[in-house]
Amino acid sequence: MVPLTGNAIKVLRSRYLLKDDEGRVVETPEEMFRRVSGFVAEAEKGYGKGRALWEDRFFEIMSSGRFLPNSPTLMNAGKDIGQLAACFVLPVEDSMLGIFNTLRDAALILQSGGGTGFAFSHLRPREDIVHSTGGMASGPVSFMKIYNTATDVIKQGGARRGANMGMLRVDHPDIVEFIRSKKDVDEFLNFNISVAVTDGFIRAVKNGSRYSMKNPRTGQKAGTLDAKAVFNELVDSAWLTGDPGIVFIDRVNRDNPTPGLGEIESTNPCGEQPLLPYEACILGSLDLSKYVKGSFLDSEGEEPYIDHDSLERDICTAIRFLDDCIDVNKYPLKEIEEMHRGNRKIGLGVMGLADMLVLMGVPYRSLEATALARKIMQFINRVSKRESSFLAGSRGPFPNFSGSIYDKRGMPLLRNATTTTVAPTGTLSLIADCSSGIEPYFALAYKRAVLETKITVSNKYLFTLARKKGFYSKGLRQHVMEHGTLKGVKKVPEKIKRLFMTAHELHYKDHIEMQAAFQKYTDNAVSKTVNMPHSSKRGDVARAFMLAYEKGCKGITVFRSGGARKGAIARIADTD
Repeated sequence: MVPLTGNAIKVLRSRYLLKDDEGRVVETPEEMFRRVSGFVAEAEKGYGKGRALWEDRFFEIMSSGRFLPNSPTLMNAGKDIGQLAACFVLPVEDSMLGIFNTLRDAALILQSGGGTGFAFSHLRPREDIVHSTGGMASGPVSFMKIYNTATDVIKQGGARRGANMGMLRVDHPDIVEFIRSKKDVDEFLNFNISVAVTDGFIRAVKNGSRYSMKNPRTGQKAGTLDAKAVFNELVDSAWLTGDPGIVFIDRVNRDNPTPGLGEIESTNPCGEQPLLPYEACILGSLDLSKYVKGSFLDSEGEEPYIDHDSLERDICTAIRFLDDCIDVNKYPLKEIEEMHRGNRKIGLGVMGLADMLVLMGVPYRSLEATALARKIMQFINRVSKRESSFLAGSRGPFPNFSGSIYDKRGMPLLRNATTTTVAPTGTLSLIADCSSGIEPYFALAYKRAVLETKITVSNKYLFTLARKKGFYSKGLRQHVMEHGTLKGVKKVPEKIKRLFMTAHELHYKDHIEMQAAFQKYTDNAVSKTVNMPHSSKRGDVARAFMLAYEKGCKGITVFRSGGARKGAIARIADTD
C-alpha cells in the first residue's frame, strides 16, 4: 500500500473510516480498502472461481491511489447500509401524494450517502388551478423549499452534506421565478439548480424571437416569452451566484442509450450524470498523474509519456469493479434496484489532469493539452467498452440492451448502458493526493474544510521544480501561500508561470475547450466549473454559455470569483 499524505489521513478519519458508537475511529486506511475490495469481490462468486484474485486486484488498485470509487462505496461497502452509488434521479409527479412520496424516497437516498436530482418540470405552475380544492397551485419553487428543508434535517449522519439538483425546463411557465430563486443567498443551500435548455430555445435566443411556454398539467401552450430576456435572466443570476447552470437537454437525450424507457429529465447534483427517473449510477476515477513515466520535473530524465499499457489494465479492472458493485449493492428503493440492474450504468472517469499536465510539461492553456485530453479520454472510452463487451460475453448484456441504441446500431453486446463519466472528485483527490477531476489548479495553496476537519493544501510540484530550476526562495513560498498564484512574482520564468496557471487566471474559453475535449469521448457528461475573475462581465457569461453549446458540451456551470456567495464556490461540488 502506498503511504498516504497527512491530508489524506485526516479526510479518511473524518469521513470514511469506520467508527464505534463513541465516534472513535476503529479502522485503518488499509483495512478500509480491504473492507471495500472484499465486499465488492463477493460478486465474483456468481461468475465462477476467482473471488480472492479479484479482491487482491481491487485492493491493489485502490490502495495505490490509481483508482478510487465514489464516496458511498468507500463509506458503505461491508456495512449494514451497503449502498454504493453516488448518483440518483427521482421523478416528481404533479400531485401532493407524488411530491411527498418522492421526498420520502429522497430522504432514504440522502441518508445512505447518495445525491439526488429532481425534474420539477411536471409540476403545474404557480396560480394554476387545483381541481380537488378549487384553490391555486403554489408552483415548483415552493416545493423545492420543502425539499431543501428536509435535506437540512437529514444531514446524512454527518458523513456527507446533503446534495440535490433541481431542474426545470426552459419552457415551464415558472421558469423566471426558478432562475431567480437562488439570488437570495440564504435560499436553497442544499440545492444546485439547472435549467434544461432546448435546441429550440437556443435558436430563439440567436434569432431574437419569442418561444412558447407549455403548461405541464394540460400539455397546452401557456403563452410566450422573449427568449433573449429569459437568457439574460439566466446570465444575470449565474453571474451573481453561480446558479443556475445550464443542461442542454436535447443533446443529453440524443445520447440516451435506452430511449424506449423514457426521456432523461434531470442529473445528479453536479450535473455529470444524466439519468432516467429512478436510475442510479456508480462512479469511479483514475488518477492520470500516476500513469506518467518520466517527468518534466527531472531535466535529466527520459521524455515524459503516458504508460498506456498500465492504464489499459487498470481501466479493465476498474470497469469490472464498478460492474461488480451493482451486483452487491443494497438499494434504498425497489424501483431504483430494478432500473439500475436493468441498465447497469457505470461511470469511469479521471482525476489528476492538472498534475499530469505539469509532469508532462504541458500548460493547461494549450492546444497540446486539449489534444492530449481527447486522446486519453478516447482511449479510456474505447477500452471501457471493450471490457464491458467482454463481461457481457460471460455475464450477459444489460437486460435492457434489446431496443437500446447499441442494439439498433448492430453493435456488440455490452454489460453496461454507459461506462464513462467525468466527476468532480472533491475529497477523493485529497485521498489520492492529486488535482481534482479535470480542473486546473484552483490555487497553488489554499485551505479548506472537510466536515469539521481543516486542511491546508499546497502544490506538491511547484517548490520541487523551483529548487531544481534555481528560482526558489522564502519570498516565493510566502507569496504562494498567501496569494495562491505565481502572478506578480518576477523571478519565476514565464514558462513555469504558464505551467502553473490557476483557474481564475485562465480565460473561460480555456475551461470550455477542456470540457469539450473530454465530453467528445464521454458517454454521460463532464463535471467542470468555468471559473471567471471577479471583473468578468455579464457578457462573458453569455458568451461562455453559447460557446459551451457550440462546442458540444452537455451543460455548463460558471462561477465568478467574489460573487454574491462570497468566500465559497456557489454550487455544491463535494458530492463524488
